[in-house]
Formats: sequence, structure tokens, C-alpha cells
Amino acid sequence: MRRALLLAGPTASGKSAAALTLAREFGATIVNADSMQVYADLRILTARPTPDEERQAPHRLFGEIDGAVNSSVGLWARRAATIFAELGDGPVIFVGGTGLYFRALTEGLSDMPAVPEAVRAEVRRRAEGRSTADLHGELAAADPETAGRLRPSDRQRTLRALEVLAATGKPLAAFQGARGEPTLAARAWRGLFLAPDREALTARIDARFDAMIGAGALDEVRRLAERKLDPALPVMRAHGVPHLIAHLEGRLSLAEAGERAKLDTRHYAKRQFTWARHQLRRFDWVAPEAAVEAGARALAAGTP
Repeated sequence: MRRALLLAGPTASGKSAAALTLAREFGATIVNADSMQVYADLRILTARPTPDEERQAPHRLFGEIDGAVNSSVGLWARRAATIFAELGDGPVIFVGGTGLYFRALTEGLSDMPAVPEAVRAEVRRRAEGRSTADLHGELAAADPETAGRLRPSDRQRTLRALEVLAATGKPLAAFQGARGEPTLAARAWRGLFLAPDREALTARIDARFDAMIGAGALDEVRRLAERKLDPALPVMRAHGVPHLIAHLEGRLSLAEAGERAKLDTRHYAKRQFTWARHQLRRFDWVAPEAAVEAGARALAAGTP
């Protein structure tokens, strides 16, 4: 066994910078644990590492999936497990803001059924033009337990539950009990959750979005919009994408799109704090400025 370092935290908390500093010092491989940074279409808007940063240390699972693919925690977990095994005894830093990915690594995945592509396509066809609240109502009527666990505004997870129901005739909740073996054994990892001051984080989120626009995020979204992908796909719902598309279509000014994107991101950061507090109980909370020192201690410890 060896100790892997898991760096979690809200968006714009400085996780990627800390991971890169530690990877350079310890010769570690950085593995993405963010559900949006897996997509090839959005480097700038998802704050993926730059090409220069990727040259400074090995990076895996960043930008490896086409936006037309409906990725999932199961797909990510299988790829992460394969990469972890491939790396042998080398140190690994998993970094990202998707709490479910970290839970999959450390607690294992529920034994979820495969949904045939034909079933998935039919559910999505029937969902076209319908509001998320309407779809959530349909789910609540057929599977109230699962619907009760989902936000009525969570279109992707609502569609996933409807797909499982259509494919198996059973509610999604029925498959969420037993879990498989986790990739990381209990003593093989250390987890840090970077917890910045809330006011400072708000300022970082706003400044980062402005910098993204200056770096070409609008052109990035324009190219994505030209692909005419299903609006329900995860890449089409990345923070900033719907509002910037509305701007490109003349429905919002760039300033309005920016303010709405920043607000969505601030709300998301708040949910990340809440989720981590209840679900990532074995993670130590640290200030961002202390993350490198704490991570270095963990990586230096090596095998417990």
C-alpha cells in the first residue's frame, strides 16, 4: 500500500496550484477528480491546467472525454482505478471538486445497472422541450424515494434516474445500497479539503471568471455551441456555458451573462462546502495557504 493524496475543495480554492507544486516536489502524477475538467471542449472555462502546467508534471484524466459523451462517476472511477494500478509505486495526487468522485475512490461504487443506449436515447428524446421541474415530477410519481434525494433543478441526475427506471423497471434507489471494493484502501490515502474564507472565495470566483473571458472562454463556448449538442449533456451545463450561449444568441448582454455565471458558481461553491461537511468526513480541512505544507507531510510519510 502507498499513501495517495486527495485534494478536494470548492471551486477556485487553489487546489490545482497546490497539486502542481506538490507534484513537482515529489515526482507525483496528478489525476483529475473534477467532473467538468474531464471534457476536451472546455479548457478555459473549467480552469483545466494549461499546456505549460501539464508539461511540468504528469496529468491524467484531464480533457480526455468528448463533450458529446455523457460521462459518469462510474466511468471516471473505472479509469481512475486503471491509472492508479498502472502507476505502480509512484505517488499520486487526486485533485478536484467533485465529491462523488472522492467517495467512489475511498468507499467504492454502488452496483449500478448498465442502461442500453437505445433506452437512454428514448428517455432523452421524450425529455426534449420539457422543463426539469416537469421531469422531476414524472420521477416523483414513479420513484418518490429517488426523487426526494434530488434537487428539482438537477436535470442530469433526474434523467439518469428515469433511464434506470425505464431500463430495469426498478427505482434507482434500489441499486444504491451495496458497494464494491474501493480503489484506495482505508490506510492508503490522506484527504485534504481546502477551505478558504468565504468572502475571499467570492472575490476569487468573480476575478477568475473575468480572467477566463479575457483568455478566450467566449470563443470556447461559441465552438461548443456550434456542435449543437443535447442541452442535457453535462458539458452543456458547465458553469457559465448556458449564460454565455444566451449571450451569443443575443438574449443576454455579456455583463448579464457574466453576473449570472458568477452567481451560479458561488452557489455551487456553497453546496461543495455543505456536501464535504457531511460526506467527506475523513478529510482534514485546511486553509489553502497551508495545503502545500500539509500535503507534503502526507506524501513524505509514504507507506503507513
